[in-house]
Amino acid sequence: MELGNGFSFVGRQIRIHLDGDEFFVDLVFYNRLLQCFVIIEIKTTKLTHQDIGQLQMYVNYYDRYEKQEYENPTIGILLCTDKNDAMVKITLPDNNNTIIASKYHLYLPTEQQLIEEVKREIEKMEQKSLTEGITSE
Repeated sequence: MELGNGFSFVGRQIRIHLDGDEFFVDLVFYNRLLQCFVIIEIKTTKLTHQDIGQLQMYVNYYDRYEKQEYENPTIGILLCTDKNDAMVKITLPDNNNTIIASKYHLYLPTEQQLIEEVKREIEKMEQKSLTEGITSE
């Protein structure tokens, strides 16, 4: 699986000890271009506010104990089978820019679904070009 440029794999099921309790971070990467840790948690059920709190704890841990002063804040990505957008919005602070919750699918889209998605993206780009052309004149 390719995440993009600059990603280095740090580990899977990384153990964190906090005052006698153990926690395990699903996946930890480091992005050399962004100069930050990227933590990925995978949930096979509908996302809960507890899952977001767990990921926030991992992000805070990496920011406080692992990250160097010159590095950027840790990014947390939570992948789940289903999510309630309103719950995510209310659970995260207004100024959140380090936690991302996204739904994943356990199957690949059909050829027809891919074609339709490409067409939608082309239409968006064409609309944007038209809008930018009008405002620049």
